[in-house]
Formats: sequence, C-alpha cells, structure tokens
Amino acid sequence: MAPTDFAERIKQLDGTMTSIEKVLDLDAMQAEVADLQQQVLAPDLWDDQANAQVVTGRLSLLQAELERVTGLRQRIDDLEIMVQLSQEESDAASLADADTELASIHKTLEALEVRTLLSGEYDVREALMSVRSGAGGVDAADFAEMLMRMYTRWAERHKYPVEVYDTSYAEEAGIKSATFAIKAPYAYGTLSVEAGTHRLVRISPFDNQGRRQTSFAAIEVVPVLEQTDQMDIPEEEIRVDVYRSSGPGGQSVNTTDSAVRLTHVPTGVVVSCQNEKSQLQNKATAMVILKAKLLALKKAEERATLDELRGDVQASWGDQMRNYVLNPYQMVKDLRTEYETGNTSAVFDGEIDDFIEAGIRWRRGHGAADA
Repeated sequence: MAPTDFAERIKQLDGTMTSIEKVLDLDAMQAEVADLQQQVLAPDLWDDQANAQVVTGRLSLLQAELERVTGLRQRIDDLEIMVQLSQEESDAASLADADTELASIHKTLEALEVRTLLSGEYDVREALMSVRSGAGGVDAADFAEMLMRMYTRWAERHKYPVEVYDTSYAEEAGIKSATFAIKAPYAYGTLSVEAGTHRLVRISPFDNQGRRQTSFAAIEVVPVLEQTDQMDIPEEEIRVDVYRSSGPGGQSVNTTDSAVRLTHVPTGVVVSCQNEKSQLQNKATAMVILKAKLLALKKAEERATLDELRGDVQASWGDQMRNYVLNPYQMVKDLRTEYETGNTSAVFDGEIDDFIEAGIRWRRGHGAADA
C-alpha cells in the first residue's frame, strides 16, 4: 500500500472520529460522570433503592461509553505513529499489521457511528423481544424457532446475556411463540428495527412431496422498563391464569402449576412466564413484561401509529419487512433498506449486524421517530 493511501485513510478515520466526539459531547459526558460519582459517594444513596439503581446504572453506562470512545481515539493515534515508524524502517510486516488494524478501527467506527443515531427516549434500554409464528402451519412454527435462535446467537456473538421468559412449543415442530430479554445497554434501540413480519421461502422439510412453502413469523420489540417508569395497572384490569410449565411434546418441566399467564382485559395484551421455579416469581416477571408492552402500546398510540414501537406484526402476506429465501436461490433481503446477502446460513447463525445497521440508518434517513 502506498504511503498516501495510509495517510488518506487515517485522515478519514480521524475526521469520522471527530464528528462522533462532537455528537456525543464528551465534555458534557465527563461532567455528568463527575456529578454521578459524587451522588454515588453520598451515604444516603441507597435509602431510595430505585433512584440508586438509576444513578449507578447511568454511571456505569457513561463510563463504558467514555472508555469506548477514548480507547478508539487512542487506537487511531497509535496507528498513525505505527505507520510512520514502519514506513521509515520499510518494515513490510508492520505495515501489514497496520493495514489490519486500520480495517478493524474502521469497522468499530462504523458501529459507534450507528450508536450515535440511537437517541430515542428508550433506545438505551434493554430489549424485550417476542417471536410468534404466523401463516404457514408447521413451517411457520419452525421458522419462528429459527428466528429465535438467530437473535440469541446474535446476542451470544456480542456477549449479551439472554433470559428466556416463556416458550410455547408447537405440536409437531418449532414454537408458537416465545418471549425473551436481551440484557445490554442500547439493545432496544438497536433491535427495534427488527420488529415486523419476516417471510421464509424454502422446500418444506415437513412436506413429503418436497414442495416449496412460504411461511411467516412476527417479531415484536419493546423496551424493558426501569423501576422509575410509571405504569400502574388496576388489579381489576388483569386476569391471572396459572398452569403447568411444559416443554417440547408436552413433557412436564415441573409438577406444580407455577407458570403464569396475565391478560390485560382492556387491551387484550397477553403475556406468560414459566422460567422461574415459583408461581410468585413468574407472576412478578410476567407483570414486568406486561407493563413494558403496555407502555409500548401507550407510547405508540400517543404518536398515532402502532408500528412505531411494536412494528407491523400481522405475520401474513403483504406486510413483510424481510424475506429469507432458501429455494430456488439463497438470499436474505430487507425490503425497506434493500440490503441483502446470499449467505443465508450465516444470517440464521446470528450474523445480522449489517441488516441492523442498515435498518437504523434507514429509519433515521426516513425521519421515523425513535421510540
């Protein structure tokens, strides 16, 4: 690589980094960190546990963000010195290492640049995701399970914890529905662009005649609420049903009626939880999920569009946002952004960052309000 190539590319990195630093306003972040650190030192901080969790959580988030940004700036500065020394000594091996580092920094910068687009009220929150099989029978149930695995594998790739709250298994294969949380800062803002109807076209493994089958699944994404969020639900508006947890094929998971289903009668919103050992714990977790979904519904209605937080979740013809085609060719294509890839196996194995990034940029470019 010519010296001018390195110089120009490092200059571009520096310019992008400077723009990001301005958008993030590092001085303001550092000032807020200093203020939060003083609050943490207060002896009466934990007298109000809800507020203490907000303060410590915000401090941890800001410190991580600052470390990420300053660390990336240092990498750019170190790269420039590394290139200068390597060129002076005509060290081809070091220049090759510099080229690799430059590509790595560029990729990290792109991800950080996308993060700056997540400025919605709830974007910083953890994500509560629901997947539901739609039209397509057993293929749709299988597809729903494939999508659940795709998102959990994506989380694993980023080392984000996942907690599954409820899974309703289909009789023959796959799942009818599942609800799970991805516990990471900005998980909601990042994954909210995945909400909507997903469509799969393939030769059905469940059709003994080997015919091509089209099936659908719906993804819903809502932000996880914090203790300070106000969402009071009168007891008379909630119907509580208890039942026995079960696994695939009806296999008993435990021998007591510990699973809980909550129905919000006025809206018809239904949530379930069966991952905890006790009925009381499952009810508490189900209430958290219900409040999150009702808050999403409330915010969407305030903006006069349900799709803003919940996405289009009809899971049928005519309203899909992404196609997964496995036959007669291999292609995954997002119908909003036009981003596509032929590596379908990688997508189902959780490699969806490029789709998510394209979705976030598309949403900002089309003026969609961040939820």
